[in-house]
Amino acid sequence: MSEVEILDNEFLRQYEAKVNGELAKIEYSTQERKVFLTKVVIPESIETPEFQEELITAVLRHIETTNLRVVPTSPKVASFLRKHKEFKDLLPVGVRI
Repeated sequence: MSEVEILDNEFLRQYEAKVNGELAKIEYSTQERKVFLTKVVIPESIETPEFQEELITAVLRHIETTNLRVVPTSPKVASFLRKHKEFKDLLPVGVRI
């Protein structure tokens, strides 16, 4: 798996990754030390299950460095977190998926 490079576009409230000239993004909102991951948008030309996993993994690794907690409101992110228990520490206390 190659490392996806993430840019946090705070103005548009989205994490972005450029691949082959295409922009993949995960939209978010923040509130009370939590990041709500609301929507995953990947152009059809680069959308594969592997790339989706790489994108979400890169975003979660970035969030790990910020000391924020993740609330997955996007079904794609919630499904990813169910499969990848290594990120369960990012969930706020009391949030289960």
